[in-house]
Amino acid sequence: MKSHANIYRLCAIGVLSAMVFVANFFSIPLPFEARVHFGNVFCVLSGLLLGPVSGGLCAGLGGFFYDLTNPIYAAGAPVTFLMKFVIGFVAGVIAFRGGRRSESFAVNLTGAAAGSIAYVVVYLAKNFIEQYFFLRNPMETVTAALIVKGSSSLVNAVVAVVVSMLLRPVFLAAMRSSGIDEKLARES
Repeated sequence: MKSHANIYRLCAIGVLSAMVFVANFFSIPLPFEARVHFGNVFCVLSGLLLGPVSGGLCAGLGGFFYDLTNPIYAAGAPVTFLMKFVIGFVAGVIAFRGGRRSESFAVNLTGAAAGSIAYVVVYLAKNFIEQYFFLRNPMETVTAALIVKGSSSLVNAVVAVVVSMLLRPVFLAAMRSSGIDEKLARES
């Protein structure tokens, strides 16, 4: 039944959004409000497990609610929703393209890397616009900030790709043994 599949999909989105949210708390702070964290791991994993739209929603919602818990990031929560959505969406588009359901390791790896790199590009573009056009910082200051943020974002991207690829088979096995994967597949 389609309505039951929708309920399972909503529950899966809720669980993976919560995992994105919680994983963001596991972080190492760096200068310029940058940090290395595990939130992006579950952003990528959401796309690989649930596909583009549901994966993007998990990534966006988890990042959005994390930002709301931190006064440093709270004002940017809506922008974070959009930027994190990109990770799950891009990973899901590639992993599920052509009717595939995320079965190929090489395709999943490509999706994980593309989603992570797309996020780095969007994140750095957002920071450049903010630093240069809104805060009116000199280009030298902007460049220094982007180097730090870019470095931490690239580390986050590598961590996200490696760990999500290691976790995907574990999560997929759990979804299959519980029958959730089959119920979600019927809806697609």
